[in-house]
Amino acid sequence: MSINVKVINDSANELPKYETSGAAGLDIRSSERCTLYPGEIELVSTGLSVEIPEGYEIQVRPRSGLAAKHGITVLNSPGTIDSDYRGKIGVILVNHSKVPFLIEKGERIGQLVLNKVEQIKWEPVLILSDSDRGEGGFGSTGK
Repeated sequence: MSINVKVINDSANELPKYETSGAAGLDIRSSERCTLYPGEIELVSTGLSVEIPEGYEIQVRPRSGLAAKHGITVLNSPGTIDSDYRGKIGVILVNHSKVPFLIEKGERIGQLVLNKVEQIKWEPVLILSDSDRGEGGFGSTGK
């Protein structure tokens, strides 16, 4: 099933696309050239603006190849593009390596994944039901 998402492309890049038939994410490309230095965080422009249907979001996720080979990842992974946002999509990248990384115009810097979302309707109560885990927090189920 496909969902129509309106897009404005102010870059010279092709629109994001699925690289294989079974891919969950569309590769998104940089619309600028920049160098990401070790430990540096950079908001990299894509030149894209979208209109996502209500009830959906687009998540911005890292590309595994950039992470494994170069230590480059999306800092706020996954980032969320809300259905009411109309500005340019930027990807917040961080360089966890010890060497600078050159990002060329048109380079694939992240992935976009469309997800259906539900909104919460709070139900205030005084007591929550019991569960096997209970109040066990971080690390309570093992390593």
